[in-house]
Amino acid sequence: MPLMNNIPGFHFLRNLVERRDLLFQLVRRDFTQRFVGSAAGWLWGVIHPLVLLVSWVFVFKICFKIALPESAPTQNYALFLFTGFLPWMLFQETVQRSASCLLDHQNLITKTIFPAEIVPVSIFLSSLVNHLIALALALVAVGFWERKFSVMTLWLPVYMFLLGLLAIGIGWIVSSLHVYLRDTAQVVSVVLTFWFWFTPIFITESMIPERLRFILWANPLAYLVNAYRERLLSARPPQMRELGVIAACGVTVFVIGGLFFRHLKRGFADVL
Repeated sequence: MPLMNNIPGFHFLRNLVERRDLLFQLVRRDFTQRFVGSAAGWLWGVIHPLVLLVSWVFVFKICFKIALPESAPTQNYALFLFTGFLPWMLFQETVQRSASCLLDHQNLITKTIFPAEIVPVSIFLSSLVNHLIALALALVAVGFWERKFSVMTLWLPVYMFLLGLLAIGIGWIVSSLHVYLRDTAQVVSVVLTFWFWFTPIFITESMIPERLRFILWANPLAYLVNAYRERLLSARPPQMRELGVIAACGVTVFVIGGLFFRHLKRGFADVL
């Protein structure tokens, strides 16, 4: 345990446990402020992805007439798309909102002894609330259209945790960079756009030319998207290689993000 405490990412986790009350207040504040003054409130967090889903199904299924291969876990394109979009939506929202989060809390960071590292974590947990609501809708839709549930769905919290490590690690990197380089948020938006289209959300791996599949093998979100689909739409158990790649990427990025954040954090008060 002393060795683990010296690793920045896990040192931050220990601090989060010690400051869980502050973290809870930040999560609650973030979640409520996003929808303050809105009649629909938190429902907008569900309406927006559903509108995107309907639009994409219309374009790719009805207009482009994309057909799923027989090896796909379902032939229902709406479910195929929605279950694949779930992990990406959580990852994108966490990383994109983390980019400018330290500037949004600069009064706390510069005037008080405030653990700045918990801000990206609070953003992930706030986004996780919407994610769980959307996941509940996905489970209802799978039960309605596929008429089945799998015990393998119980693996999803493991994938959420590993996705959280990955997203928070990247969130630490981009948020600390943005303090010094104010173009970072714009760069993150561009990178996420490319990352989105190179992740098999609309298509399966078999639809991608073989010479380009190395892009998927190097993309941790490709493994997460596939894992979500398989756990929600089939009874297939997790592949240990897939789970190992996701865990390795998540832990590695989490630790690197912790190191990066701790190094740049020393100058936050002067720059902000």
